[in-house]
Amino acid sequence: MHSVLLLVLLSQLSLNSLLVYCERPRAVNVGVVLTQDSVIGGVAKVAIEVAVGDINANPSILVGTQLKLILENSNCSSFLGSIAALRVLEKDAVVIIGPQSSTVAHSISFVANGLRIPLLSFAATDPTLSSLQFPYFLRTTQSDFYQMAAMADLIDHFRWKEVIAVFVGDDYGWNGVSSLSDALAKKMSKVVHKVALPVGASSNVISELLNMSKVVGPRVYVVHASPDSGLLIFSVAQKLQMMTDEFVWFATDWLSTSLDSAAEIGDNLVNLTGVIFFRQYIPPSSTKKAFVLRWNELLRKGRVRYRLNTHGFLAYDTVWAVALGINELLSESNNISFSYSKNLQDVKGKLQLGNLKTFDHGQLLLEKLLLLNFTGISGLVQFDSERNLIRGVYEVLNVDNYVIRSVGYWSTHSGLSVLVPTIIYSNAPSNFTENQELGNVVWPGGKTVKPRGYVLASHERPFKVGFPRRVSFTEFSKEIEGTLEVEGYCVDVFKAALKLVPYDVPYQFVPFGDGESSPSYDELVNMVVENVINAAMGDISITTNRTRLVDFTQPYISTGLVVICKVENTKVSSWTFLRPFTTKMWCVLGAFFVIIGFVIWILEHRVNSDFRGPLRRQCMTSLLFSFSTLFHSQQEDTVSTPGRVVMMIWFFLLMVITSSYTASLTSFLTVQQLSSPITGIDSLIASNQPIGYQMGSFSYSYLTSNLNVHRSRLVSLGSQEAYEAALDLGPKNGGVAAIVDELPYVEHFLARTTGYGIVGSSFTKGGWGFAFQRENPLAFDMSTAILQLSESGELQRIHDKWLCVEGCPSHRGDDPNPNHLHLNSFWGLFLVCGMITLSALLIFAIKTIWQFICYERNRDAAAGAEGSSGRSCSAVAWSFLDFVDKKEGAIRHLFSRPKSPSQPHVS
Repeated sequence: MHSVLLLVLLSQLSLNSLLVYCERPRAVNVGVVLTQDSVIGGVAKVAIEVAVGDINANPSILVGTQLKLILENSNCSSFLGSIAALRVLEKDAVVIIGPQSSTVAHSISFVANGLRIPLLSFAATDPTLSSLQFPYFLRTTQSDFYQMAAMADLIDHFRWKEVIAVFVGDDYGWNGVSSLSDALAKKMSKVVHKVALPVGASSNVISELLNMSKVVGPRVYVVHASPDSGLLIFSVAQKLQMMTDEFVWFATDWLSTSLDSAAEIGDNLVNLTGVIFFRQYIPPSSTKKAFVLRWNELLRKGRVRYRLNTHGFLAYDTVWAVALGINELLSESNNISFSYSKNLQDVKGKLQLGNLKTFDHGQLLLEKLLLLNFTGISGLVQFDSERNLIRGVYEVLNVDNYVIRSVGYWSTHSGLSVLVPTIIYSNAPSNFTENQELGNVVWPGGKTVKPRGYVLASHERPFKVGFPRRVSFTEFSKEIEGTLEVEGYCVDVFKAALKLVPYDVPYQFVPFGDGESSPSYDELVNMVVENVINAAMGDISITTNRTRLVDFTQPYISTGLVVICKVENTKVSSWTFLRPFTTKMWCVLGAFFVIIGFVIWILEHRVNSDFRGPLRRQCMTSLLFSFSTLFHSQQEDTVSTPGRVVMMIWFFLLMVITSSYTASLTSFLTVQQLSSPITGIDSLIASNQPIGYQMGSFSYSYLTSNLNVHRSRLVSLGSQEAYEAALDLGPKNGGVAAIVDELPYVEHFLARTTGYGIVGSSFTKGGWGFAFQRENPLAFDMSTAILQLSESGELQRIHDKWLCVEGCPSHRGDDPNPNHLHLNSFWGLFLVCGMITLSALLIFAIKTIWQFICYERNRDAAAGAEGSSGRSCSAVAWSFLDFVDKKEGAIRHLFSRPKSPSQPHVS
C-alpha cells in the first residue's frame, strides 16, 4: 500500500540532471519532517533550530560547511508525511530528521530505503521499525520494546497478572501493546482486554469504550497514547468514577512529555492522582543545565510555545549526531553527490517521475552515523546492533495529589531500583527480579495500600458458579425444592471458604445437568474454560487433564479410587483365639502377670506362710498365683493389707480385659468380614469380570486410559440403589464383581448399607477442588481459605455434618483387623494398677526399713559399742536381707521383750 502511494506521488515530479560536487560544499541540506503544532513537534522544532544555530556558529564542527534546514509539516498523517518527505528529498537533503509519529515513520522509511537517505527519529518508538526491514532508519530514543519490558517488570513487581491496555488504534498503539503482551507473557501475566481508541476519538467514544472495559474484571490499566490526546482519557475516567482506590493506572512516557510541556501543570494533575508513569531519564550535567536556562529565556520572550520536555533534549542531540556524521563523511569523500535511480528510470515513461535522486554516499553516511559515540545533553549517543539508541534508563514517576514524585528507576541491567543505576549502558542479561524495589507509591484515591487490582463480580454482574445437578449422592450438592438455594457438603465448604476471602464476591449458582442422570464433570470443567461460567463447585476430582484447562484450589477433601465388593463369611482358623489382642497388648498383659506375682510375693513373704519355704517353691508359688488369678482359682490367700489392695485392682483389670476379649473373639467368629475373592484392583483387572463405575465419574477414563480395562467390561451405575443391585446380582447374573469409585462416595455408601466393604487399598491419590478460569486470583484466595478451614477444624465439622449422619465406620482396606483390641484402649487401667502396686511396694519398703533400723539399734545396745563399730556396708546389707526374710511375728516378739545385754539372737 505504501509503495503504490509513493509511486503515485513520485509521478508528479520531473527529472533533473546528475549533480556532482567536486569540492567540499558550502551548505548541506537537512530535512526535518514534524507535526509542528503538536506537543512533541513544537518543542522539537525549536530544539532543532537551536542546535543548527549552535553548529553553524562553530566553524570547527563542519569546517566551513553550513547546515541548512528544510522544514516540512506532516500534520500527523502518513499521506501528508510522505508528501512532506518527497518535498524534502526533492531539495537534495542528505538526511531526514523525524518524524515523531511512528505511523508516519513507517511510510517515510520506504522512501529512505529506496533513495538511501538516513532517517533519524527522536520520537518514533514503535518496535517494529526494525533494521531488518528499514536499514536506513536510526532511532535516537528508546524503543517501546524496552519501555514495555519496564512496564511488565513494574506490573510484576506489584504481582498483578491481568491488565487492560488503553491505546490509540494506529501502528504506534497496536505495536506497542503487542510488545507489552510479549513482555507480560515472560512474567506469566497477560493483557486480557484491549481498548483500542480511534485516532482523534471524542470523549463520548472514550467513555463508551472505558465503560465496556469495567465488566471484564481486572482493574489494572496501561495507557499508551499520544501527548496531545492522552490526558482526555484520564479526564473521562475521572467522570466515570474510575480513578478511585479500586483501580490502578499506569502510563507510558507520553504522559511525562505531556505534563512537562503543559503550561499549567496543576490543572492536569487533578485527574491523575495515583497514576504511575515513565520518563526517559536524562542525567544531570552542566550542558543540560545551560540548555534549560536558554529554553526558559526563549519561553519568557514568547518564542517557544511549550515548556521543555525529554524530546527537546533528544532532538537537539539528533542534530549534533547528523552534523558529526556529515563531517566524517566530508572528511573522507570531500563532496556530496546524487544520481538518478535506475529503478526510477525504468518507470519514467509510465509515471513521469520527477526530480528525485539517490544519495550516492547514503551508505557511507549511515556507517559514519552508526559509529558515533559522543555525550550530548541527553547523555550518551551511541547506536546498538539494532540501530537504536543504546539502552538507557527510565525514571518511574508517581502523581501524589498536585506533586509528581520519583519512586524509582528502571534499566535493562538493574531492573527496578530506588537508586539511579550505576551501569546504564550494559548488554548484560536481565536477571534481577529478586532485587527489584521501589519507593512508597500513592494509588488512585490517595491511598497508600496497594489495590487488589481485580473485581471479580458485582451485584449487577454476579460471579457464576456452576454445580452438578446430581441424582445420586445428593448430600454433596443439591437444589432445595421450590427455591433457588443449593445445599450439600461441597456447597457448605465453598460458602465457608468464600466468607474468609478478604473481599466481597457476589455470586450466583448455576445448575448443570438435566436432573435425570449424573452430568459429565469434564463438560462442566469445559464450561469454565469457555467462559460460560466463572467457576465450578462440587465433587470435582483434580486430574491431570483438567489442570491443563483450569486452575484448581487446594483440595478440600482427600480422595482416591478404591474397590468395593460384596462380603462373605471368613473361615475360622486354629489361631483365631489370638486375634482379639494385638501383639503389644499380649506382651504388656504377660509382663503384668509376672510383675503382679512378684509384688504379691514381696508383700506376703513375711506375713504369709504360703509364700515361704525353699527358693524354688517360692518362685513357682508367685508365678502360679498370678496366672491362677485369671480364673480365680489361686490356692493361696493374701493376708497383708497392701497385698489385698493390689489384688483388688488386679481383679478389676482382669475383669475388664476378659470381658473385652470375650466380646472381640465373638465378633471375629460371628461377624462377616471382607474376604471376597477380589483382593484389590490387580485381582479385579485379572478376573476379566464386569466392573461397575459411577456415571459421570472420572473413574471410567482412568480405568480405560491408565489401566487399559476394555470398555465392554465397564458397567455404568447411576445411584446407590444401582450399586446394591449390581453387587447382589454378581457377575454371573448380570451384575458386577466389584465397583470402582472414589473413597468419599464409597464411605457414604457403606455407612448406609451392610454386606459390602472395601478390599485392598486406595490405588490413586487425589482430591476434590473448585475449578476456576486460568489465573483467576480468587483461586489462590480460596485455597488460602480452605487451609484456614482445615486448620481451624471447620472443614472436619462440615464433613461430619453431611457425611457422618449415621456414623463414619472405617471400611478402609488398609486396616486388615479393625476389631483388634489395642493397648491404647486399656493404658489408663494399666496405669492405675501400676501406680497402686508401686505405692504398696513403697509403703512396704518404708515400713521394713524403719523396722530394720530399730532392730539394729536394739542389737547394738545389747552388744555394746564395740560390736557395731567394725561392721562393713556389705555386712549391713546381708543383715538387712536376713532381716527381711524373717517372719513378721518374730520381729514383733523381739520388740516386745525387755532389753537385756544377754538377750539371744532371734532366728
